[in-house]
Amino acid sequence: MPGRTAVLKWGALLSLLLFILLLGGCRRQEESQNDAEEILVGFAQIGSESGWRIGNTRDMEEAAVRNGVRLMMEDANQKQENEIRALRSFIAYNVDVITFVPIVEDGWTNVLQEAKQAGIPVILSDRLVSEDVDPDLYSAYIGADFTQEGRNAGTFLLKKAEEMEGETLGIVELTGTKDSSPAIQREIGFHEVIDGNARFVMLDQMSGDFLRSKGRECMEQLIERYGDQIDILYSHNDAMTYGAIEAMEAVGIVPGRDIVIISVDGEQEAIDLLREGKINCVVECTPMLGDLVFDIAKRLAAGETVPKMTSPKEAVFTEYDDLSDLPPRGY
Repeated sequence: MPGRTAVLKWGALLSLLLFILLLGGCRRQEESQNDAEEILVGFAQIGSESGWRIGNTRDMEEAAVRNGVRLMMEDANQKQENEIRALRSFIAYNVDVITFVPIVEDGWTNVLQEAKQAGIPVILSDRLVSEDVDPDLYSAYIGADFTQEGRNAGTFLLKKAEEMEGETLGIVELTGTKDSSPAIQREIGFHEVIDGNARFVMLDQMSGDFLRSKGRECMEQLIERYGDQIDILYSHNDAMTYGAIEAMEAVGIVPGRDIVIISVDGEQEAIDLLREGKINCVVECTPMLGDLVFDIAKRLAAGETVPKMTSPKEAVFTEYDDLSDLPPRGY
């Protein structure tokens, strides 16, 4: 009897051990299948020039986790050559999908052709490439309708001008990075709305490169050049607007009252300044593009057809609005 009991015990232990091994194998197979379903996306970001850009990077990182995507990210530090180098590294690594933010519109044809030849689909994120670039070289664009943002700025100005004194109103414009799609299209949309109105006089236009420091430098020069002729500032992003406000306050100009300010982006600091009355209008350009980008990326990796252009819904915040219930912006 004792020998039989020992055999039974050993049999039970062997059965348990076999069960554990089988269970482990099933789990490893399931993990392997899950790994196989994950796609690898190479993302070239242009830099960290503003709170908006930092928020965009953070959203892409968090959205990759939410969407079960492995993300390989490179920061180009505001240089196109760094972005092109990053794209070529993604091609060499044979990622499933490439997404990048074109710092300017031109100069991408060669590297896009290389991605096409490698069979890697490309998503343009946040900014567009030139119309001269063959649209077959990229699969999709996900980002704002910059022309509409410019129109939204112009539409606010038409309303605001109705209550402003003066036969003519002098406008200065701080544009973004030269030859970038936001700068080009925000200018086009704004002038679509205001050009032809005899009350508006464009005094000058300067590029602040989407940077706070350059926004201040440009505004200092504009104030020195035009003084109290300036009635309106149209700034292509919030970072430049903050710098411009610093320049105004340094010489005793009251922002939002002495000079009407229209800004684009919708950062938390800009909304706070709008509530304080230092900005009159903020046109939203959301950096929260990650979920849209990775949804399209997964569909492309699966061989699906995707929309060529996808733009998020965006709002306009003005001094006429009740902003008391507006939730934190997150950037």
